[in-house]
Amino acid sequence: MHCYLNLSQSPKMMKSILSFLLMLTTYFSTSTYAARFDITNRCPFTVWAAAVPGGGRQLNSGQSWTLDVNQGTTGARIWARTDCRFDGAGRGSCKTGDCGGTLQCQGYGQPPNTLAEYALNQYNNLDFFDISLVDGFNVPMEFGPTSPQCSRGSKCAAAINSECPSQLRANGGCNNPCTVFRTDQFCCNSGNCGPTDYSRFFKNRCPDAYSYPKDDATSMFACPGGTNYKVVFCP
Repeated sequence: MHCYLNLSQSPKMMKSILSFLLMLTTYFSTSTYAARFDITNRCPFTVWAAAVPGGGRQLNSGQSWTLDVNQGTTGARIWARTDCRFDGAGRGSCKTGDCGGTLQCQGYGQPPNTLAEYALNQYNNLDFFDISLVDGFNVPMEFGPTSPQCSRGSKCAAAINSECPSQLRANGGCNNPCTVFRTDQFCCNSGNCGPTDYSRFFKNRCPDAYSYPKDDATSMFACPGGTNYKVVFCP
């Protein structure tokens, strides 16, 4: 059975249908848009890149991994794992950044690990992103936009591991004081805390990165929704 609608005899209906089709086109084009994250290892050693969402990938020196991440994604992280050993089923462990002993991360990594954090298409259709040392430091990192509509990013390339205070030293990295001491002063559990001598150690070396949980003013960056990004280990 065929159904035929003569739109020429119903201009109001035609206008309604065209408006509906335009709305659908706009919805599906925006709801399926994915921001691209190009993750590159420039370290002189192998890292096992980790991403939530995204999973994980072994990156030898010079190798890259591209992720497409849906708009509206929040609480996302990208980081490097070091000195990993995995079997054929993707089970094993890493010295730093381990995520439950799996190659394909489903949860966050174990400190210390330098973090690229982001949330896409949030308030005023902006992406928000940062480099965080609140979980400590293991590998230098650069995190920033690659699209022309935005240019300001963040970088933490200091020799933090070799200069790490003795109380914060960890195997393969440098812990944040919250991980070591677990007090409100350092972890800001009450939401009311300020910088400390330990957080200033990180901030003095990486001014663009989060050094403690309330370090928003100088550490959070924003780009218009639809921006693509790069994360570089050992920039």
